[in-house]
Amino acid sequence: MYMQMPFMHSHELSLQSVTQRVIEDRKMGGCFSDVRGGKQAVGVGQTGPSMPSPIPASNATFNDAVDHFFRVRRFHPLFTPLELTLSASRLRDRDIFSKSDPMVVVYTKKRDGTLEELGRTEVIMNSLDPAWIKKISVAYHFEIVQPLIFHVYDVDAKYHNLPVEMLKLNDLEKAVVLCQRIVTKQGQILTLDLHNRNGKRGLKNLGKLTVHAEETVDSKNAIEIIFRCSHLENKDLLSKSDPFLRISRIVENGGSVPICKTEVVDNNLNPIWRPLCLTTKQFVSKDNPLVIECFDFNSSGNHVLIGKLQKSVADLEKLHVQKTGASFILPSSVRHGHEKVLKGQLFVDQFCEKQLYSFIDYVSSGFELNFMVAVDFTASNRNPRTPDSLHYIDPSGQFNAYQQARLPIYYQCSDEDAHFNCVPTIQWAIMEVGEVMQFYDSDRRFPAWGFGGRINGTLSHCFNLNGSASGIEVEGVQGIMAAYASALNQVALSGPTLFGPVINNAAEIAGQCLSCNSRKYFVLLIITDGVLTDLQETKDALVRASDLPLSILIVGVGGADFKQMEILDADNGCRLESSTGRVATRDIVQFVPMREVLAEAGGQTSVAQALLEELPGQFLTYMRNRDITPGAANIAQTSASYASIY
Repeated sequence: MYMQMPFMHSHELSLQSVTQRVIEDRKMGGCFSDVRGGKQAVGVGQTGPSMPSPIPASNATFNDAVDHFFRVRRFHPLFTPLELTLSASRLRDRDIFSKSDPMVVVYTKKRDGTLEELGRTEVIMNSLDPAWIKKISVAYHFEIVQPLIFHVYDVDAKYHNLPVEMLKLNDLEKAVVLCQRIVTKQGQILTLDLHNRNGKRGLKNLGKLTVHAEETVDSKNAIEIIFRCSHLENKDLLSKSDPFLRISRIVENGGSVPICKTEVVDNNLNPIWRPLCLTTKQFVSKDNPLVIECFDFNSSGNHVLIGKLQKSVADLEKLHVQKTGASFILPSSVRHGHEKVLKGQLFVDQFCEKQLYSFIDYVSSGFELNFMVAVDFTASNRNPRTPDSLHYIDPSGQFNAYQQARLPIYYQCSDEDAHFNCVPTIQWAIMEVGEVMQFYDSDRRFPAWGFGGRINGTLSHCFNLNGSASGIEVEGVQGIMAAYASALNQVALSGPTLFGPVINNAAEIAGQCLSCNSRKYFVLLIITDGVLTDLQETKDALVRASDLPLSILIVGVGGADFKQMEILDADNGCRLESSTGRVATRDIVQFVPMREVLAEAGGQTSVAQALLEELPGQFLTYMRNRDITPGAANIAQTSASYASIY
């Protein structure tokens, strides 16, 4: 699958910009493993679309967004897309009271000698012989020498529901090989000796890394399955087993490649797992045999095999249609080649075929992202006429922190204002995010609000930024900027900081479009400096809004404590819960503390990148949950109407 690609500059190819988000360093002393992280599912697609790995554009494998970029310009890239499956054996143990928790980061070496990251595996808990499930995508160029560098790390941080890009890493070993060596090996499998980071073999028995390369063909076809088991054999003494499934695909040489594992169901011999979504890319064909193994989870990493069986996807479909189970078998530990048929069985409670459309499929077929913005006018921003204010009106016309579009400005303040030192001043995120979002909105008319300010002496927690009594929209990003600048001269800063009214207004607009089957998805940007006064009311509003075509981006400016925003972001895997006990349908919030993002990236990271990285996933989760397809003339919504939600 070779195609011709013209030479293009790196900045033109930078379509998969990856932002390293700042997280709290939660080290565990190099001694203990993250059990919750070890119990989570891998490769099952159950939480929405999988996001692309952090692949530099110059080495990018097939990606529908990149492919769309080239196709509309009648260019075609020259590469063969490969996926690398990695496993290791006899790794060194870096932990004291447990085994290492290894992860691999794969780099390629550029012509100038610098390294670019291609991707990362998941973390395997307490294992010196790990077999990773997450694949590494590589664009194989026949005509280019491509050195690949594999760094094996021991992860000594909590990783449950955290992207692997955010983890703190401790070095184990590394291996270096040319991509050409892998693809020319029989079966495209190569085993490498691991070295010290300096490349020396000073220590013996550093372990081995096995790399298995396969050419990939992208497909939108997928199957969604719900597995359950009955009468599993109990492997624990004082409680019941904690089962999980691991599914592997048998390859041509007779070996197997793991493609996914389910989450762990605690203390249950009749478990039902969450739906898992497998793409054709993972199982190749419906007739390809799969090995399904059921293990009892142990925090030591020594998981006990409960039983296994071999079925194809076609076989699993028959089990669902016939409503029958398949018995597990257990290889005999005494007589080689003999197997014991177990009482425990595997059932397929749900089997459905579907197409996984991409973000590009939707926006190229007429779906729009409608941008909305809300700006914090509470008194904690300080007087706009003083230089220490985040709303500072600079006589020279310099942007403040709410307006600034590209580079941060820093003010040196007095000691009592130390929390404002090195804090970027505010006009920043409006243009950063707005310039991206406006290309997905045909009329480029944006609702714009302020909150927490007094207009003619009356406090308002949601007022039209343009000063109009009825019209909430402004014309383009420049219209937002002009309305904001005008509001600074008309609105008195006050408080407290309430998000609920603004979110409810945005949700009302999204709900109205929902009822008329509009091809619109809404994105509300909230720019704030302070601590919420209505945290529970905000949670209630977000839980209700999670049923609507709406995402909320929050930018934290200034030096305040933004722990409440991190709660709203729900990146810890716990969905928001309302005061009535209702749980959010999905995560719709992305929070970015602007000062920390800029500091972490040396000022080079775009706040828009940090804010928008989760948006395509949130968009696709909404569309897929409601079976909305790109080509649907009349969008069939399965969620309740807005009136029934509120």
